Amino acid sequence: MSEVDPHERAAILVEALPYIRRFNGCTVVIKYGGNAMIDPELATQFAEDVVLLHSCGIHPVIVHGGGPQIGDLMERLGKQPEFRDGLRVTDAETLDIARMVLVGKVNRDIVSAINVHGPLAVGLSGEDAGLIEAGMRHPDLGFVGDVKAVNPAIIQSLLAEHLIPVLSTIGSDEAGQAYNINADAVAGAVAGAVGAEKAIYLTDVPGLLRDVDDVGSLITAVTDGELHRMIEAGQLTGGMIPKIDACLEALRGGVPSVHLLDGRIPHVLLLELFTDTGVGTMITSDEGVREI
Repeated sequence: MSEVDPHERAAILVEALPYIRRFNGCTVVIKYGGNAMIDPELATQFAEDVVLLHSCGIHPVIVHGGGPQIGDLMERLGKQPEFRDGLRVTDAETLDIARMVLVGKVNRDIVSAINVHGPLAVGLSGEDAGLIEAGMRHPDLGFVGDVKAVNPAIIQSLLAEHLIPVLSTIGSDEAGQAYNINADAVAGAVAGAVGAEKAIYLTDVPGLLRDVDDVGSLITAVTDGELHRMIEAGQLTGGMIPKIDACLEALRGGVPSVHLLDGRIPHVLLLELFTDTGVGTMITSDEGVREI
């Protein structure tokens, strides 16, 4: 790795200064998943970035998925996954597996990686303190849920204690029945409920592309109205639609901006928050440019 000139290092730090001031005291919800979670080096860098944000006075809230890890354990247990319209059919046994993986493994790994740098992270499930009230998506899907309501009290309590909440996406209904919920949807709902300044989605693509086969077609900034028109025109289809729906839900909840970032890029959170150019796609509720 080549050495960076000391003057360049100083310039980088100076460039970050207005952003550190701008976002000091703000809450940022980060949906964490994909290769950024699976690749050990990227996972270590993600934990470092989150701790740096915290050290700069930003309040990170981490929402994570774990679909590939659930699939791996199901395979080891000899259970064949079943999908309908891209959603995992979740019977009682699959729900138990999902809870074990999300709450007992993935969540603990993220908390441990952050706490290497100090006693900062606290693991949560959406079942804790009534955080996520869920409802059944469709009987054919079993225990796949949608977010009905978010009670952010426990998150706000942890943030007030200068801790970092790490949330796995198992929610429950009023009867205590647990449901597995899409992490993108949870992140959007939580961002609105906690009054986040930004919601950031780490993905396995550079951002929102006009042509999914052309990385050069990246859309760097777009409004919610433009997204609705793109969906109506059939320009956005398939797996990107649920993610965009989650982004729009965050905007409807009052979040000023939502960002789709390529989680495969080392330290992508810092590049987005602390540099002049930013990366990925920024989604806002009205026309504008990237703010300082």
